[in-house]
Amino acid sequence: MLDLKLADLIKLGSAFTIQQFVSRDNFKLRWDKGEPVYLHETFYALMQGYDAVALQADVQVGGSDQLFNIITAGRKLQELYEQRPQVGILVGILPGTDGVIRMSKSLGNHIPILAAPEDMYGKVMSLPDNVMPIYFKLVTRYLPDQIRAIENDLTKQARHPRDVKMELAHEIVSIFHGDANATKAQEHFKRVFQEREAPDEMPEHTLKEGETVLEVILAAKMAASKSEARRLFDQRGVRLDGETVERGDVTFPHPGVLQVGKRKFLKVK
Repeated sequence: MLDLKLADLIKLGSAFTIQQFVSRDNFKLRWDKGEPVYLHETFYALMQGYDAVALQADVQVGGSDQLFNIITAGRKLQELYEQRPQVGILVGILPGTDGVIRMSKSLGNHIPILAAPEDMYGKVMSLPDNVMPIYFKLVTRYLPDQIRAIENDLTKQARHPRDVKMELAHEIVSIFHGDANATKAQEHFKRVFQEREAPDEMPEHTLKEGETVLEVILAAKMAASKSEARRLFDQRGVRLDGETVERGDVTFPHPGVLQVGKRKFLKVK
């Protein structure tokens, strides 16, 4: 791009309208709020599109958030320079361990591919249940029919989410560390879980429709106040069937053994 002159930049800019940029979600939300949208921010799509021209690209693969840059900008600029437009292949975005924001090392919600087998297995087991289908689709070697069967079992509650997640964790660790290490990591996880095994006798609580995790904790007097309960969530001290519960304001996900701190257990029905 060091060889581009002002005339070249004007040529690139002539392929797009202001409306195309303003209508994009990341610009439109700020535009509607009256927040500044700087002119240089539009250059990113122009420069990425020009990459396709400079490389005379046939195919470009990217995340679904790159739809405009790959399909609109890249193909349009190639046509402008009388090249055959590239084929754009867009893939889904993998959420991080929080289950919400895209996986990012800088955000600390990632699972390192160089992590030890036990650590990798444990991080997969910390994922929220709702993102398991995405991980099966984007990270594993499972075929579409296998993934549909797993989704169907989860929907019909034919399989416990924890068992499905253990299968997912074993598959992912196996990809990076081999089957033997994946099995050892799974056995390690089971031992750790068994060390924290719940007592045979514990108080019980029957779920009400729409009841949140925080409401269950307060109803069962497992915390003296909302502020104390929130501190427990912040300290990752709330677990359901051995898996950390990140937030208290979500609907209680499924019946099971709720653990608050090290010694308080509740059987939720």
